[in-house]
This record gives sequence, structure tokens and C-alpha cells, in this order.
Amino acid sequence: MSESRWIPLESNPDVFNSWAATAGLVASQAQFEDIYGLDPELLGMVSEGVKAVTLLFPCSGTIATKRKEEDEKIAAQGQHPIDPTIFWMKQTIVNACGTMGLLHALINSDVTFAPESPLARFIEECKDKTPLERVKILEETSLFERIHTSAATSGQTTVPEDLDTYLHFTCFVKAPDATARETGTHARGWRVIELDGGRNGPIDRGECTNLLQVDGFDRFHDARLISVPDLQDVAKFVKEHYIKESKSVNFSMMALCSGQD
Repeated sequence: MSESRWIPLESNPDVFNSWAATAGLVASQAQFEDIYGLDPELLGMVSEGVKAVTLLFPCSGTIATKRKEEDEKIAAQGQHPIDPTIFWMKQTIVNACGTMGLLHALINSDVTFAPESPLARFIEECKDKTPLERVKILEETSLFERIHTSAATSGQTTVPEDLDTYLHFTCFVKAPDATARETGTHARGWRVIELDGGRNGPIDRGECTNLLQVDGFDRFHDARLISVPDLQDVAKFVKEHYIKESKSVNFSMMALCSGQD
């Protein structure tokens, strides 16, 4: 039996928005947009209410080596506790990392899905399931493969005959500090979490340095939204642990932002 291999998704807001809408995201809730650069001025151009960030990067060379080393270190030594409400699933389908990034971004955000939509049904079926059981559901749900294929063939790039690619998607979200939850602390203690189906689980990327304080007051009601300072935390990590480790220019980032009601 040959392994399942999907068409790679393009890092393109139109492609991701098409996938999300077809899968059940209520359009007014959120939308993906490009992040044009990692300098503060360019991050400041991103719309308010960022819920998640996706990164397309070359998973090869030093980056691939350090990913493996980090997985081994976490397995041996552990890491900062991850909030149990975070949804993560293992990737077993070749080239499905775009759909994994979409699922991780959308399911871990405060967005509404249409009743009985593919996403709504998938979330319901995944309740109390392990990460591997969740991906088994994805493998057996041909509808998601059709949504993925439709989005993959709608981009600006021609679908290649050779589907082998070294490019890979990961996702960053903001989550409560698990230790803060245990002690009942709600006003502080937030972490940046990386969600990559190619890893062994969610990875803590450190504390958010600012809890949505912009111009001296809270701009958003939902503390899971990522502010510009929090975006700078993600940008700093991407610069130091991804871009710095590769000579490739094949990096692309998008933000899932609050929609226009």
C-alpha cells in the first residue's frame, strides 16, 4: 500500500482563506494575511487581533538537524508545561503540513465554524482522541483531502509534477501558562507555543513579553489574541532559530487576524 501524498499548499492568503472558508470558518470571524517582514515597522502593518502565525520554511540542513536534536532533548529532559487545552495532531500524510498548519491555527483560535461543517464535525470527532487518533480521522475523511487539493490547485504557482518538497509549514499560537492555570492566575502568564505536526508534540517557545498592552490599555477582550509585542516575540524566534540557520530565501509568514464584522 503506497503512502498518502497530497499536493503541497502554497503560502498564500487567498489559498488559506479559500481552504478555511470551504472547511467551515465563518468568513467574518478571521482571515489570513501576509506578514511582509519581521522588523517592528512591518509587523505593525499587520491587522489587529492576530490569532495565530504560520511559517513556511526550508526543512533541511541545519534546521532539520536541530529539530531532531531538540525533539531528543525534550524527550529526555522535558520542557515548560503546555496548556492542556492546546489542540495538536501528528502529521502522517506527506505534504499535508499546510492543512496541519491551518487546523492548528484555526482550532486553537476563538473563531466560529458553521454547524455541521467539516471543521465542526472534525473537532467533535477528535474530542478525547490522541494526536495519532486525530490524524487517523483526517486520513479517513476524504473531504479534507478534497478541500486541500482544491486549495492547492487554486494558487499562483503551477502544481509541480514532482511532489517532493523540502518546504514545511509550522504554526505559532498564544496559550495560557499551564502553571498559571494550575495556580488560578488569569491576569498574566502567557506563552508562545509552536505547533508542528512533524514534531513530537507542541513546543513551548517562551513567555509572551506583553499581555496585549498597546498604548497603555488592553485593545482586545480575548487574551489569546497576539499583540504587536507578542508578534515581535515570534519574529525574534523565527529570526534566530529559522532564518539564521539557513541560506535559503524560501521563508514566508502569514497571520490569522480578526475578520471584519
